[in-house]
Amino acid sequence: MSEVINNGRIRIDELKNLILDLHKGKTIDETRAKLKDALGTVPYDDVVRAEEELIKEGLDREEVLKFCDLHTEALKGNIDLSFAKKIPEGHPVDIFIKENNEIRSVTDNIKHIFYENSVRDPHFDSSDLLLKLHGEFNALMDIEKHYLRKENLLFPFMEKHNITGPPMVMWGKHDETRALLKSAFQLFDTKETTNAETVEGFIEFIFAPSLKAIEEMIYKEEKILFPMCMDTLMEDEWYQIYKQSDEIGYCLYSPEKSWLPQSIHDFDKTNTDNTIKFENGYLKPEELESIFNTLPFDITFVDKDDKVKFFSHGIDRIFHRPKAVLGRQVQYCHPPSSVHVVNQILDDFKSGRQDAAKFWINLHGKFVHISYFAVRDKDKNYLGTLELTHDINEYRNLEGERRILQYEK
Repeated sequence: MSEVINNGRIRIDELKNLILDLHKGKTIDETRAKLKDALGTVPYDDVVRAEEELIKEGLDREEVLKFCDLHTEALKGNIDLSFAKKIPEGHPVDIFIKENNEIRSVTDNIKHIFYENSVRDPHFDSSDLLLKLHGEFNALMDIEKHYLRKENLLFPFMEKHNITGPPMVMWGKHDETRALLKSAFQLFDTKETTNAETVEGFIEFIFAPSLKAIEEMIYKEEKILFPMCMDTLMEDEWYQIYKQSDEIGYCLYSPEKSWLPQSIHDFDKTNTDNTIKFENGYLKPEELESIFNTLPFDITFVDKDDKVKFFSHGIDRIFHRPKAVLGRQVQYCHPPSSVHVVNQILDDFKSGRQDAAKFWINLHGKFVHISYFAVRDKDKNYLGTLELTHDINEYRNLEGERRILQYEK
């Protein structure tokens, strides 16, 4: 029968009817079987067009959102990607997919912890596994940057091409995932006894649904959204997304390859005078960055919203900083056991109670001095926090004076 239904218009209408059948109570198995018999495999862009038309015809967005996962489940194994465009390395979609690979690694780790808990005696203490889950869910919170780039960079261009329904529905699914992750962190703060039975309840009601929501979104992205966007958006639009992505940041992944569309050669050369002017002078961006990277200490700046905004990258950096931390909540860059200290420093800086906090530790043969400073504007408004990290071991044994030139080895 699939040979008969080869007209795109008929195929979309049939797909719309199958989606409506789900909303009327048909089971996923019934719908999947009917889909296979009637249509065989469905081009990825037909799925988007069908949902878009249903919304325009009056199907409530909330109704579509409610059954979105059912649509995806019914379509699994029946979406045709044979005509999908090849994705260049470093392209925004390539970055999205590589982020998804990193997210899968984290969810696999979490599933392994689920299994560890499931084979324990229900009354056995599982505080250790709950702590492991806390650390893995900290990593999952990085998904916020993945979603923000879709919402603020990709969706606006889809809307310019009159694709409005699916982005709105997908944004709603993002918010559902955010709510689940927020609930998960409320459980990590619980004072209840965390035996295996308690943790199993957490897994069933919050942790596992969180993972399912994330994995379903990855499927929707890679099988439907990204291939359709590759067909729809122009190269100059992708380049605008590419250029603005750094500001939001990346999820668990640092882009390794730059990307320049073949049709754009002078896009980046419109500004010939890119000097940054300060009150006491002026610098070119490459001079400023090189100065930061030459300083004998590491710098990290967290803005007033607690997001990592900048870090220097000298050759002897004490604490490694991948680009993936840019745009991340600073609380998620620390182990759960020290987050309360981070929050206290930030609260004291924001309130004006304190302006600096200093620590020093022995680390791998280094004597490391770590200091935090509240950054304020001329009116004393809080702008963020500056972290300086410095190996001061060489200064501990200094005596006398050095007044003649002597280079270090």
